Amino acid sequence: MSLQVEKLEHNMAKLTIEVPAEELEKAMQRAYQKQKKNISIPGFRKGKVPRQMIEKMYGPEIFYDDAANDLIPEAYSSAYDESGLDIVSQPKIDVTQIEKGKPFIFTAEVAVKPEVTLGQYRGVEVEKFSTEVTEEEVQAKLEEEQQKNARTISVEDRPVQDKDEIVLDFEGFVDGEAFEGGKGENYPLAIGSGTFIPGFEEQLIGAELEKEVEVKVTFPEDYHAEDLKGKDAVFKCTVHEIKAKELPELDDEFASEVSEFETLEELKADYKTKLEEEKAREGKRKQEDQAVEKIVEASEMDIPDAMTETQARQMVDDFASRLQQQGLSLEQYAQFTGMTVDKMIEEMKPQALKQIQTRLVLEAVAKAENIEISDEKLDEEIQKMAEAYQMEADRLKEFMGDREKEQMKQDMAVQEAITFIVDNAEEK
Repeated sequence: MSLQVEKLEHNMAKLTIEVPAEELEKAMQRAYQKQKKNISIPGFRKGKVPRQMIEKMYGPEIFYDDAANDLIPEAYSSAYDESGLDIVSQPKIDVTQIEKGKPFIFTAEVAVKPEVTLGQYRGVEVEKFSTEVTEEEVQAKLEEEQQKNARTISVEDRPVQDKDEIVLDFEGFVDGEAFEGGKGENYPLAIGSGTFIPGFEEQLIGAELEKEVEVKVTFPEDYHAEDLKGKDAVFKCTVHEIKAKELPELDDEFASEVSEFETLEELKADYKTKLEEEKAREGKRKQEDQAVEKIVEASEMDIPDAMTETQARQMVDDFASRLQQQGLSLEQYAQFTGMTVDKMIEEMKPQALKQIQTRLVLEAVAKAENIEISDEKLDEEIQKMAEAYQMEADRLKEFMGDREKEQMKQDMAVQEAITFIVDNAEEK
């Protein structure tokens, strides 16, 4: 195999790859072995037609597609390694010569990792953040825990109130006529949930058990049913069940039941500490985002479209994997949402571009500041991963090749670059 590399504009490159004629001949023979069982020629049993006879009848071109598909992956892989380029996209393949007895020649157009001209990255201005926690925030956290520990009780001695959970029958009428889809029996509804159209749930407040009430509403102009848009309607409703949440008292007993603390004051103090830690983490994240965004804006880089396309496709593939874990295929998701894979890729391109710019800038900062990850630091990180997976660190290292370890080092260097940027930022 021989290789020629041509640098193109916008960080693109063209690899011209030539495979010897004898390798093409072997690939055509493999293609013949694969196809011969499907080729029939009068006078020969199926699967027994000599290759020369097939080529005489149909031309050697009949084997070209399979031969090319056979040769390209390995030849491109060798060219990828030999080129010395930092390739960051899938190749765009174009066959330029395939002819029996001659070398097989194809080109692969690829994106090359762009160089970054860093702007200011030391002393970037970021907003100050506060870790102050108010009494109201602590109380809200307590009430959230109180709601989690509430029990639901049936109510028979009062009408419907806000936040109640009810079971009702209803039937809707427009101009005195019942309409399709406007009837429900033993329907569960949480008052205040916004499940029904605006105004419906509020009018059920005060309704008594087993007594019919009329609810008057107007369907929104953007309602999904064309024949009901903007129409006035009357719903005849009968509430059969009322259920309410009974909240536990916020006292020492409550604290001891929901936590390891004996008193409510201890629980509140713990909530306050955790909220402060949460605000500190969130504040740091915001500062990181602000600083990196400003550095990206101040830096120069020419991102090839093919690199963005590859990143967007990877993001769609990652999304498809998450869907699969939930028992849903990407095709099913596309069908449900009316999307296509190509449209999803197109919509993800702005986010993909941002991810690329961020990564390139952080790698450039790591390089500028000589941030390197030692083997010892890598081993420490692998140890943490092993503990998380509940396995031996040496066993985990066995599953990792040199490429995976190098990728881990790069990721760790990027994280250290983020820390460096924030540590050297100026709060305003």
